Amino acid sequence: MNLLNNSLMVLPLLALGFTAVSSLQYSRNDFPPDFVFGSGTSAYQVEGAANEDGRTPSIWDVFAHAGHYGVAAADVACDQYHKYKEDVKLMADIGLEAYKFSISWSRLLPSGRGPVNPKGLQYYNNLIDELITHGIQPHVTLHHFDLPQALEDEYGGWLSQESVRDFTAYANTCFKEFGDRVSHWTTINEVNVFALGGYDAGITPPARCSPPFGLNCSNGNSSIEPYIAVHNILLAHASATNLYKKQYKVLLPSSSSISSSFITQDKQHGSVGISVYTYGVVPLTNSVEDKQATARVNDFYIGWILHPLVFGDYPETMKTNVGSRLPAFTKEESEQIKGAFDFVGVINYMTIYVKDNSSSLKPNLQNFITDLAAELTLFGNTTFEIEHANTPWSLQQILLYIKESYENPPVYILENGQVTRHNSSLEDTTRIKYLSSYIEAVLHSLRKGSNVKGYFQWSLMDVFELFGGYEKSYGLYYVDFKDPNLKRTPKLSAHWYSSFLTGTLHQPSHASS
Repeated sequence: MNLLNNSLMVLPLLALGFTAVSSLQYSRNDFPPDFVFGSGTSAYQVEGAANEDGRTPSIWDVFAHAGHYGVAAADVACDQYHKYKEDVKLMADIGLEAYKFSISWSRLLPSGRGPVNPKGLQYYNNLIDELITHGIQPHVTLHHFDLPQALEDEYGGWLSQESVRDFTAYANTCFKEFGDRVSHWTTINEVNVFALGGYDAGITPPARCSPPFGLNCSNGNSSIEPYIAVHNILLAHASATNLYKKQYKVLLPSSSSISSSFITQDKQHGSVGISVYTYGVVPLTNSVEDKQATARVNDFYIGWILHPLVFGDYPETMKTNVGSRLPAFTKEESEQIKGAFDFVGVINYMTIYVKDNSSSLKPNLQNFITDLAAELTLFGNTTFEIEHANTPWSLQQILLYIKESYENPPVYILENGQVTRHNSSLEDTTRIKYLSSYIEAVLHSLRKGSNVKGYFQWSLMDVFELFGGYEKSYGLYYVDFKDPNLKRTPKLSAHWYSSFLTGTLHQPSHASS
């Protein structure tokens, strides 16, 4: 199908094809009334206006302009900065109940700290108000791979504990300015992948790594920096979360000793969480060694983040394998971080086979993968370059693992979706099958006692992807990046998701050009 066909011709064709993939064994009504369904994007991937109205570069801007995506960057992206009203209308058209987006730290605080940029403040106030006007819950992420480059240059960003202070002040600004309307806050997006990509493999911002690990990095230390970055991120998350609980959710007496610059008189009722990238895991064989390696993978990928938040320290397997390269929490830090969350954000797309590789634990150069002591292979003969294998049981596995291992905290599925090539057909039946089966897995998890509270499909529209730039697509809406107006066109999956959410075969309208 030619994606540039006149929209009046495309819609009937999509409607005809819809019935072949629209039958479900469950409905929206099978989920609790307070369960929320949404979709998501992030600031750098969708906003554009990278050099407008006082915004300064983030580490992702610098990473993109260094040529990691060829000549591509997100200076314009989907231009949601200027088209937010149009995009909120698209969300309302398909019946979205919530929208997960991120705030650009360097748009709101161009120096990373200090004065608020009035234009940035106005934009996020406008976006939030527009969402609420249309009955859509705003779910806000504070950091999505986009630390202000100013802080990276000044003290090394997340490698310095100064980041804890600056992130807390930034979070405070967001709570103060938007917290009267925003009730769901995610501090840091997929902490584990951010650290591994940015400080071990060097394939995501800020592109730090060291030989023999990583790709073409001139700065970094793959053996220690991922652990340092996560440690500081966890401290920053806990600091911001505890700030919110003490100074926004609970009114303080006037005699409180806490700095007056962080005090608000407005009581809020929101929740603060952090998100973790997860894999479904399958031992390659039934051997004891592969099963132990599979448990180790969960400790290293999930426990790395959740164990300190629930129990106050890193998993014993990590402490044993990483040794002195793993930072230690002081007694005071352990007490601050333990319980410093209201929910866990789960990001899940794929499943991996796990094979033991204990021989990698040698007294030589080490990094996360050698510390993990396991070989990982994507399930189903897939690669990162093609569509994900449809393994919905892996999401159910993760939800039940968190339930059983981490005291069943509230969970939001903050990202889940199917990738295709950007210029593939609007009839994205594989995406529909994927979403349908994963949402069903969430329902099964609920019925098995998982405390899951919401599901967000990734992504609302085609965006600038972390892995693949504009070549890959997860969107419900196709974006024509060659069109000066960046026209949005609904894919078949947009109709399917709308039908699921509304209980009818609902055809979302096109955005105006």
